[in-house]
Amino acid sequence: MKHNLDTYKGIHPGKIIDRRLKKLGLSQRAFARNIGEHNQSINAVITGRRPLTTELSIKIERALDFDEGFLLALQAYYNVAEYKRKEASASVTGVPNIRKMLFWDTDFEKIDWGRYRKAVIQRVFERGNEAEKEEIIRFYGIQPSEIDNYKPTNSYRIRAYTK
Repeated sequence: MKHNLDTYKGIHPGKIIDRRLKKLGLSQRAFARNIGEHNQSINAVITGRRPLTTELSIKIERALDFDEGFLLALQAYYNVAEYKRKEASASVTGVPNIRKMLFWDTDFEKIDWGRYRKAVIQRVFERGNEAEKEEIIRFYGIQPSEIDNYKPTNSYRIRAYTK
């Protein structure tokens, strides 16, 4: 079965396996028994607690009619995406000095300022005051030439309702 790998980049292969098993009406236990694996191993892969090994990926690909190497490639892309997420999270330390009410829809104390950098900047540029915008520019070290990349695209809607 042919798959467009770009569509699935960054998704753990366990999610794809789980979807296929549900589509076929197979339980994890029955599937594990069919391919000669422990059901705990299959469950750990499906839930994302364990990476997919080469041996296991080949067994699963054969049993579920995936292209050879498809699941292992997904695992590699997932590993890269996870590394980038961790790298982004570690790139920023501290918390910007802005009003918590700008993020009324989330737990302010749990925001990952590095991982959600772009969304945070856009939110502050859309709803923050000038001091908060300056704080975000300082906090993230945004260059003046980059500021326009973060300006809200829906400002025409905001102006329409305030007139």
